[in-house]
Amino acid sequence: MGREYQIKLERLEEGKDTIIGVTGCVVQAEDKEIMKRAPYVDFALGPLRYFRLKEVVNEIFNQREMQLLDTEFSAVSKFDKLPENKAEGACSYLAIQEGCNNFCTYCVVPYTRGVEMSRPVEDILIEARRLADTGSLELNLLGQNVNSYHGEDANGKERNLAYLLNKVAEIDKIKRIRYTTSYPADVDDDLILCHKNIDKLMPYLHLPIQSGSDAILKKMNRRHTSGDYLRIVEKLKEANPNIGMSSDFIVGFPGETDEDFQKTLDIVNRVKYIQAFSFKYSKRPGTPAAVMENQVEEKVKKQRLQILQDLLFDYQTKFNENSVGKVMSVLFENKGRHKGQLTGRTPYMQNLYAEADNSLINKIVEVRVSGASTNSLSGEVI
Repeated sequence: MGREYQIKLERLEEGKDTIIGVTGCVVQAEDKEIMKRAPYVDFALGPLRYFRLKEVVNEIFNQREMQLLDTEFSAVSKFDKLPENKAEGACSYLAIQEGCNNFCTYCVVPYTRGVEMSRPVEDILIEARRLADTGSLELNLLGQNVNSYHGEDANGKERNLAYLLNKVAEIDKIKRIRYTTSYPADVDDDLILCHKNIDKLMPYLHLPIQSGSDAILKKMNRRHTSGDYLRIVEKLKEANPNIGMSSDFIVGFPGETDEDFQKTLDIVNRVKYIQAFSFKYSKRPGTPAAVMENQVEEKVKKQRLQILQDLLFDYQTKFNENSVGKVMSVLFENKGRHKGQLTGRTPYMQNLYAEADNSLINKIVEVRVSGASTNSLSGEVI
């Protein structure tokens, strides 16, 4: 019995109703298995069916005994069902692209989210302006493979992400722009130039490499080598010497040797990531990697992950420590844990807390960094 079910029963004894739902890519691939193994789950919703969430919750409340499963691919674009988005704070997320055509051997996204689809330029700009007019200062443009964006403009001409970034930057009330997640092979010269010419584009880029070994990258069906990746990073740093890089890493992919793993560590030492996300490889049903030979032992995966994370955290800590004494623009978003404290984010996505008045929430403020740890900064409002 899962902890979720225990909570559900505890709340029921208190006379409180509880709905448990599961959503996301794995739901799309393993929907019936989830409902079979966890019968206390009230609904499972595929990633292309998020627009039904409110409707589904209402259906569950009205018919408490039912289990609702909806993972069907819609004949209508997901974007046609998006609600009219308004800012709920100074930072907003704006979906511009959906799906993936890359078919990395470890990933279920192409099977669960379908082929790549891009929203028209004007639809995005209308939503961006609405978010700006309702309080957004920062926009994060989202997509599974965001830099493969190829939406049409008002004249039916296909445009790339660089074009869209320049158009969003023209919106006066938008002060910060980010985009995620990018695929290395789709980083073109137009996009690199944006990091030189668009002041509103934050100097932080999440660009997942996954492994430093070309042999493993090939097994992963990634369309880049470690050399390709390093050349892209070099171009980005030439365009903006202040840019900081983040990445994703998978350790223990089938067939990964000690030499392969060392090449991943070598990449980390070359790029010196300021943040990163790292994981042990785990099988995703229905993906080619799940049935590959030479699966790495769990013990080895665990050891390698610890070594990698120690190195990544070391670089992250050094970057944060080097921020001490600098003045950074911080977007304050929430109250801190202590009275009279606010928390926000720097241009490099570092969490920062400072003593500040609540009137500064949802504002961009100059802050002098006074302290640092691996995961956060402290500072003083100027």
